Amino acid sequence: MIRRSLFFTCVLSAPAVILAVSAQAPPQLAITPIATPADPGAIPLYGAPRPGSAPEQWETFAGSRIVRNVADPTLTPVLPEPSKATGAAVIVAPGGAFLMLTMDNEGYTVAHWLADHGIAAFVLKYRLKESDRDPNAYLASLMKTLQALPGENRETIATPAAALDDAKAAMRLVRSRAAEWKIDPSRVGFLGFSAGAVLTLSIGTDPDRAVRPDFIAPIYAPLNPMAVPSDAPPMFTALAADDPLFGKGGFDLVLAWRQANRPVEFHYFEKGSHGFGMSHKGTTSDMWIDEFYLWMKDRGLL
Repeated sequence: MIRRSLFFTCVLSAPAVILAVSAQAPPQLAITPIATPADPGAIPLYGAPRPGSAPEQWETFAGSRIVRNVADPTLTPVLPEPSKATGAAVIVAPGGAFLMLTMDNEGYTVAHWLADHGIAAFVLKYRLKESDRDPNAYLASLMKTLQALPGENRETIATPAAALDDAKAAMRLVRSRAAEWKIDPSRVGFLGFSAGAVLTLSIGTDPDRAVRPDFIAPIYAPLNPMAVPSDAPPMFTALAADDPLFGKGGFDLVLAWRQANRPVEFHYFEKGSHGFGMSHKGTTSDMWIDEFYLWMKDRGLL
């Protein structure tokens, strides 16, 4: 189980929000409810929605679609054309502080890029902590919490058990249907952003080897020290030096992987802030996914 500071629980994948709050200037933002988008390919991880479960909330926030109050997790396959397929697969876990999921910048857009490059991708919509169903009340609470972050209040928390259970269920599902999706069950990776990166580290070091991915890619994760199993999966990780949340810390996570004699590749971009995802900021961090692809190729995963 991975433990992180309260600082992380408030990480957003919208860089503009973080930077505005970090500067102590309340941003002019709004959350706008939208209709639940159609996702006919989504596979419920645990069968039909539970009777009586409240509907999840889809909204736009800082120019991106988000979803909150997910109670019924799903996995959406985005498969490559057969002529491009490499047999590799990656489960994609968006971030959002375990309070929301940034489904475009860190979900569907990533998955389509991977599929275009021959990698079967699966977007994981995992369960979240409950948040206020009123968008304005949720935003006010979120801003208040974020503005308090520069203080010294820190306490440890654990990766939510429900989210980790969903990651495990996704791994089992992908491997169990490998023949159908024409993928190699020994080449299934897990890629996550921010909160999704913490989830990636959790499943990547889980004691149950049967659910561990074959490789992991935590993107803009906190690089805190942790215990690394002697058979931990190869890791690709990337962070921007100007990340207002984790860019000023050390590199203990990378060192822990090296000390365990496990393969690791680390990209420390000069610029990109937090939540760069697929947003194309005109910085070298835009190239993270190309570097990830080349790393997979270099390791023989393609």
